[in-house]
Amino acid sequence: MRTNRLLGAALVDHNLVKMEDLEKANERLLEVLASNQPRQSTVLGILAYEMKVVREDDVLQHIVEQEGAGLVDLRNYETSDEIKKSLDVGACWATWSVPFDREEEFYFIATAYYLSPAVRAFWEKQFGAQIIWYGTTLDVIADYLEKMEAEQLANAGGTRTPFAKPGSKAPFPAAGAPAKPAAAPSAAKSA
Repeated sequence: MRTNRLLGAALVDHNLVKMEDLEKANERLLEVLASNQPRQSTVLGILAYEMKVVREDDVLQHIVEQEGAGLVDLRNYETSDEIKKSLDVGACWATWSVPFDREEEFYFIATAYYLSPAVRAFWEKQFGAQIIWYGTTLDVIADYLEKMEAEQLANAGGTRTPFAKPGSKAPFPAAGAPAKPAAAPSAAKSA
């Protein structure tokens, strides 16, 4: 809830959505939470895909131009076994973020929720290291997490996932994003 609340406030602060639209989206988010639909529990998804008052592309463009983050599409990215083994899928769903690589003392995290200070603070505390942030879409995060859940399930010998029915699609329509990580801009922020 906190990540959604702070993302919504940041979207208003950066003039990406109007306060009245955010209030409506927050009401809808409470309905979604009450109906136990965790994969739909995203204020950004509600604003972009239900209400259509902001486009994810506009949010991504903002974080690239104003915050210095790069962009990444994880659908064809092969994550190291070290990252996969330590991946907390629940935390990734809650923050709409995915650690996807590590090089020396730097972690690379893709997120659809970069503008939420709670998300950045969570991952900085989690790793206690410098982070290079990449923006991506909700759809890319959902696709990646579905893949990771399937791998974890297969490795554990299980047969069901907690967030989706077998064969379900990502919660939102695909949106364009670069095919591979963009070079980290020189102004990349570690928070």
